[in-house]
Amino acid sequence: MYYNYECDTCTRTFANQAAVNQHMNALDHWAPRFNCESCGRDFSSQNAANQHMNAVSLCKPRFECETCTSKFHSQAAANDHMRAVGHLAPRYPCEACNKVFRSQQAAREHMESDNHWRKHYCSDCDRGFQNQNNLNMHLNSRVHRGNQVPCPFCRTAFATASGVSHHLESSSCSHARNVNRETIYEAIKSRDRQGLITKNLLTYPDQPSSGIATAATWNGHRYECYLCHRSFTSTRALDQHLASPVHQQKVYHCPNRQCGRDLVSLAALFNHLESESCGFIRFEKVQQNVNGFLTGKQRLIAFS
Repeated sequence: MYYNYECDTCTRTFANQAAVNQHMNALDHWAPRFNCESCGRDFSSQNAANQHMNAVSLCKPRFECETCTSKFHSQAAANDHMRAVGHLAPRYPCEACNKVFRSQQAAREHMESDNHWRKHYCSDCDRGFQNQNNLNMHLNSRVHRGNQVPCPFCRTAFATASGVSHHLESSSCSHARNVNRETIYEAIKSRDRQGLITKNLLTYPDQPSSGIATAATWNGHRYECYLCHRSFTSTRALDQHLASPVHQQKVYHCPNRQCGRDLVSLAALFNHLESESCGFIRFEKVQQNVNGFLTGKQRLIAFS
């Protein structure tokens, strides 16, 4: 007869599982398989371990669920429970009211829908913003500053220096049709001998000529840009894309040497300075000097 069933504790073997179970019951030879989650003591059954943990005060469950009345013998067990049944307590508060949310995203969505941003708050408009940069953009917009920057040629008023610069660079001024991105760059470059804001290029980068979008740009579905392969529904839309700064070389740079960011247009440069992101100049000073800057009556160094 083969004795293949071993006792969990001693070296005796038995012919069947019933015999080995009888032996281990009689001599208490069951191997410890269940332990107390608090003190680590071993027990031969889960029931014995539970009885111990419930009887001994130091081993009673003391880690509570943040939502229901369940208690656990370890924080890990409590965390597993709360994650499994969604009982983690809300810990992301609204900035304005007493509501608390289970995720930052949920809190953000609430504050956005109910306008409860308060850390970045415009009291005049009773409106909150997600961050300081968004608040600054709002405070520097026409809502608060109006249109106080006139075009030096047609006198159309704009809210910012970047706005009037884009107006001129895009040849939109009815009193200065010959003024565009290229002529403005050449004029500024001739005064910027030290390269304060312009890059040292031998020639201004070639611009796509108007009307370049022909039937040959049709790809079977739409009109396709040969540079970036973006597609458009009409040749007019493709021409506008090609005439925009999208594919232009970055011919300007931030005058702050610690920043040195490269930009494709004067409007983009002004927008960068207006944001005060690199701390080179205050928003107000950009607006005060833009007309003299564009007409050549203001020295470039006045912006520093």
